[in-house]
Amino acid sequence: MSQQEEMKNLTLLGSKETPYIFEYSPQVLESFDNRHADNDYFIKFNCPEFTSLCPITGQPDFASIYISYIPDQLCVESKSLKLYLFSYRNHGDFHENCINTIGKDLVELLNPRYLEVWGKFTPRGGISIDPYYNYGRPKTKYENMAEQRLFNHDLYPENIDNR
Repeated sequence: MSQQEEMKNLTLLGSKETPYIFEYSPQVLESFDNRHADNDYFIKFNCPEFTSLCPITGQPDFASIYISYIPDQLCVESKSLKLYLFSYRNHGDFHENCINTIGKDLVELLNPRYLEVWGKFTPRGGISIDPYYNYGRPKTKYENMAEQRLFNHDLYPENIDNR
């Protein structure tokens, strides 16, 4: 497949008129063909400026979101992912729901071999919440991988000095 064919369905990358949507919008996500589907490899995204709203108080919640996945046939286009995460800016939901929804939306878009989403929210009211979601394709080694990573994902918590 040529690079031009690969990019034919990407509407946001390179656009000079990027629409910024201020409410949860999964339809903004785009994907492209993985030219290396014969390899297992991780793709990792770090979003240190994620913002959503508390559904009760309307106060802003801030987080760093970490997304890692092993693609199969599709990869998420990074600008569309940025705009998708930005669409949470005025969305009121609990931290746990945001992280699970992000994970499920990406699984629906990509059908990856493996995917995980970890949100590290700054404290509000003296407590921080760090929800973790993962997915491993059923009936494959990735399902076992997901189970093991879920059991062990926080065995060695990092030193938290910025929250």
